[in-house]
Amino acid sequence: MSGVYIHIPFCKQACHYCDFHFSTSLKKKDDLVYALVKELELRKDEFKNQVIQTIYFGGGTPSLLSIAELKLLIAEVYRDYDVVDTPEITLEANPDDLFENTVTSNLSQSIFEAYKDIGINRLSIGIQSFFEEDLKLMNRAHSSEEAQKCLEEATQHFDNISVDLIYGIPGMTNERWIQNIDTALAFNIPHISSYALTVEPKTALATFIKKGIINNVDDDLAQEQFHILIEKLEEAGFIHYELSNFGKPAYFSRNNSAYWQGKSYLGIGPSAHSFDGARRGWNVRNNTKYIKALENNTLPLETETLSTTDKYNEYVMTGLRTIWGVSLDKVEKDFGSDYKNYLLEHSQKHIIEQLLYLEDGKLLVTKKGKFLSDGIASDLFKINLS
Repeated sequence: MSGVYIHIPFCKQACHYCDFHFSTSLKKKDDLVYALVKELELRKDEFKNQVIQTIYFGGGTPSLLSIAELKLLIAEVYRDYDVVDTPEITLEANPDDLFENTVTSNLSQSIFEAYKDIGINRLSIGIQSFFEEDLKLMNRAHSSEEAQKCLEEATQHFDNISVDLIYGIPGMTNERWIQNIDTALAFNIPHISSYALTVEPKTALATFIKKGIINNVDDDLAQEQFHILIEKLEEAGFIHYELSNFGKPAYFSRNNSAYWQGKSYLGIGPSAHSFDGARRGWNVRNNTKYIKALENNTLPLETETLSTTDKYNEYVMTGLRTIWGVSLDKVEKDFGSDYKNYLLEHSQKHIIEQLLYLEDGKLLVTKKGKFLSDGIASDLFKINLS
């Protein structure tokens, strides 16, 4: 099973913390949509022996696309690829778009009903916080009121909804973080993705912190809030199935789970990445260059073939972030006994420190080690081997 990821590189405004590829100008939106259609068509042979299980609209802000544009892209996937009967089709959406578009242009149905009519069956809503001060600090386009009203409406039409929340925001107390979690839970949302606020180079947030306009991120406080999140969501019946993701049973993201388990995916759009099990590819990170290349029936794509070491390192990184862990049998089968022995040897210090543990032939991260899992994984990487 495979997935198609479609990157929509447009936003109303730039969030202070974001370093994803996007443009705040919508002038080239029509041209970009047709370029996406063209890329889907040109790359269909790459997945001719694959079955598409998920379609994911990410960004940027996919909810800036019209119903007609989304319908066109979904139809193109069905036209060019073999798709399962009931694929998971996810749309990332911002609360302000959902709030402002409570009805479609024909005024006969809500935006949520229109999404369902074209096949979208999962929404991922970028709430980030329910507090105005947090939203203003991050330069989010929506208000707290819009966040709550869009969820009130969305939950009447969609069962499969995920919300994004950010912790570790400067000035956010543990009490306010708990209120954020409780507010999300009050809407009976079955999936929550939650991330620590990170300071990426060349972002507005990095500049403001450097100038002293905003306090720097407190890593210790972020770690406290991460553990508060785990405790409250597990009490509410969520499974912490990946470092940043919590789902009720049967509500794990099928798209993201496939990625973490090393399955193939096709990335469509500027800056989008692809993986076929042996090679990784990425599109040019420039809307104009992307559009011009597709107008000339050329793929704006670079690729690299992964070495055995690359594949091992990636498996360790993704495996340790999940409840599925790193299988010693899989390491030995796919990479060889030297890699298995290396993994066991270098994991010992983390086991002694109670950051890792072995269970049923799998290496897993303890609750104590979860916040540190990426750093732990890097300690287990192999370097400079074929």
